[in-house]
Amino acid sequence: MAEEARWYVVHTYSGYEKTVSETIARAAENRKMQDLILEINIPMETVTEVTGTQTKTVERKVFPGYVLVKMIMTDESWHLVRNVRGVTGFVGSANKAVPLTDEEIAALGVEKQNVEVKFDIGDSVKVIDGPLDGFMGTVDEIEIDKRRVRVIVSMFGRETPVDLDFEQIELVKES
Repeated sequence: MAEEARWYVVHTYSGYEKTVSETIARAAENRKMQDLILEINIPMETVTEVTGTQTKTVERKVFPGYVLVKMIMTDESWHLVRNVRGVTGFVGSANKAVPLTDEEIAALGVEKQNVEVKFDIGDSVKVIDGPLDGFMGTVDEIEIDKRRVRVIVSMFGRETPVDLDFEQIELVKES
């Protein structure tokens, strides 16, 4: 395949998201198109609802009426998805489906990226990018989901917490 699989947003009748995703998966399997339609996702969020004295945790659709499909866009795959009962079309302009950008995919949390952290709380690090380039500090807090780290840096004789991206620091090797 010359093209890379991308995420596309499919508009459905509200309430038909699960049926549409199952139908697309079944049709792709029946037509031996699993190499074109790779993944189907209905973005969900867990919400705690409080009613009076009761609290209950429920799964709720983040975007009712929409299904995300990771696929290689060809005429064949477009027609398969477009002709499923309950699908009203792809999100895009006219008959041209527009794929989601990498930033949109990351914001939606559709694809989980494995983040390898090479440092731990208490480790000595050196800032290698940004206005504090060259400063030394100690890791105070790590936020893996946001790819951020809080480093305590000594500035003008004071300990100052600084929030940085993982790529802005490197572990100082003890010799």
